[in-house]
Amino acid sequence: MANKSYNAFEMAQAQFDRVADLIGLDGATKDLLRYNLREYHVSIPVKMDDGTVKVFRGFRVQHNDARGPAKGGIRFHPMETIDTVRALAMWMTWKCAVVDIPLGGGKGGVVCDPHNLSMREQEQICRGWVRQLARDMGPLRDVPAPDVMTSAQHMLWILDEFETIHGARLPGFITGKPVGMGGSLGRTEATGYGVIFTVREALKELNIPPGDTKASVQGFGNVAQYAIELYQQIWGKVVCVSCWDQKDQTSYSFYKEDGIDLGALRGITDRFGGIEKDKAKKIGYEVLPGEAWIEQDVDILIPAALENQITKNNVGKMSDRVKIIAEGANGPTAPEADNVIKERGIFLIPDLLANAGGVTCSYFEQVQSNMNYYWEKDEVLGKLDTKMTSAFNAVSELAKKRKLYMRDAAYVIAVGRVAQACKDRGWV
Repeated sequence: MANKSYNAFEMAQAQFDRVADLIGLDGATKDLLRYNLREYHVSIPVKMDDGTVKVFRGFRVQHNDARGPAKGGIRFHPMETIDTVRALAMWMTWKCAVVDIPLGGGKGGVVCDPHNLSMREQEQICRGWVRQLARDMGPLRDVPAPDVMTSAQHMLWILDEFETIHGARLPGFITGKPVGMGGSLGRTEATGYGVIFTVREALKELNIPPGDTKASVQGFGNVAQYAIELYQQIWGKVVCVSCWDQKDQTSYSFYKEDGIDLGALRGITDRFGGIEKDKAKKIGYEVLPGEAWIEQDVDILIPAALENQITKNNVGKMSDRVKIIAEGANGPTAPEADNVIKERGIFLIPDLLANAGGVTCSYFEQVQSNMNYYWEKDEVLGKLDTKMTSAFNAVSELAKKRKLYMRDAAYVIAVGRVAQACKDRGWV
């Protein structure tokens, strides 16, 4: 998002246009799906702790709801833009479709930096955001969730305000809630675990034992941490992770040749996924520049941070050893870099498949909240594994059958399902 020349929505539209041509989508359906059905821009006045009033800008975009209520997170980020939110909403539509859950795509955001806000100020932003949008959201219309720099606590504040406005208990309105307040067991792990479920299946397809592999991970937030956790459980070794350093306003990579100690790094990490550099050095980590994560001699790369991280400027720095890229983040690979990855024959697990574990478990939470009956953690993760494996196999089989790049195969399935839903409803 910090790169002003990069427009996420243009990238999302270009990806869609390519697949629309590939499957011969008619003009009306193409016009409908390459734009969002609805978008909202809101201003949120907040009385700050020092007594001043500051106005924050917020967004909510509903890309398409032909297959079910819009679904997607709300992120807090100082560089948030409406085009980023538009792109993320579109990607959510495809993500829900590729794992075949009955939801559409939405996304929200507020231009703010939680690092510099008290919890009271963040609460007022949450409540102000939903007050502006409550008439156009709800468990049967649009269901938000956490995203970058938002948490279960933020979701509970939003839910409480929404329920106050409507005078009812409506826990199915939002997902990512605290367990015990309508949240689902397994939700915290879901996105990261989902990434590794797909990596496991890719390794099977390539006939590579997980224990023989090394990985490098960009990011050390929720997605990255749980991806590392499950990858280590299947005997893979992570030798490098990167993260943003708020104090220095730059990113660093942390390298350990014999494999990182996840527990030790978690112990020196802030709530935004920032690892304390000096403490890491003391426990044996080599501190490298932020982009060093992509240069490591590993079998698997997992970009699990923000958009536009693998670009034409750094894709050539990847080791010849890299066999799999699993996109834990949304839109981490620029189109020019995508072409290089394709030419090199690297097995790419695209974002709309690799990181769909989060929205899949959000759907499970929504179902549980609406029926007021909650499943045990093993049941949730078992259902998640089944869904992710089934989706991976469908995409992989289509890719082999039609000799398609994995990203293209995932889009063909997703766009086809959404287009058919629009036709069935008589919209086009």
